[in-house]
Amino acid sequence: MKRSVVLAGGILFFASLLPAQESGLGLGVILGEPTGLSGKLWVSEIMAFDLAASWSFVGEGSFYLHGDYLLHVHHLIPMDEEYGSFTFHYGIGPRVELKDDPRVGIRFPFGLSYYFARIPLELFLEMAPVLDILPATTFAANAGLGIRYYFPLSPRSP
Repeated sequence: MKRSVVLAGGILFFASLLPAQESGLGLGVILGEPTGLSGKLWVSEIMAFDLAASWSFVGEGSFYLHGDYLLHVHHLIPMDEEYGSFTFHYGIGPRVELKDDPRVGIRFPFGLSYYFARIPLELFLEMAPVLDILPATTFAANAGLGIRYYFPLSPRSP
């Protein structure tokens, strides 16, 4: 436990030396329904792809995958950019639950993210109504709280 706290502190210290960004590749975790690994790849200033490989705790539990196409509304809540910024996102994407009776559906995610000004971290809260289409048409919902660390994909110019 002590080693984990020291490691987390070291990562946050060195991350604070890097510039914050709403671009590149973000990797992290999402807690909720489902719980697991999360990734986000920005393809423009307002568009990104979000992926998750996780575990659903509904019923007997199952391995869960989703991929979303997201659009973003930046600076939704006015604040001094010295501290960070809030972004609203919404989108659409497929989901698959792998279990004895696999489910395939469409997610309609929406949520709010906070991007730190000096640390390449994103905190996010997301909800997603789900329309399952296989093996039967049913409705479900996902919700989660997560964090992602961003890696730049190309060198930054001065």
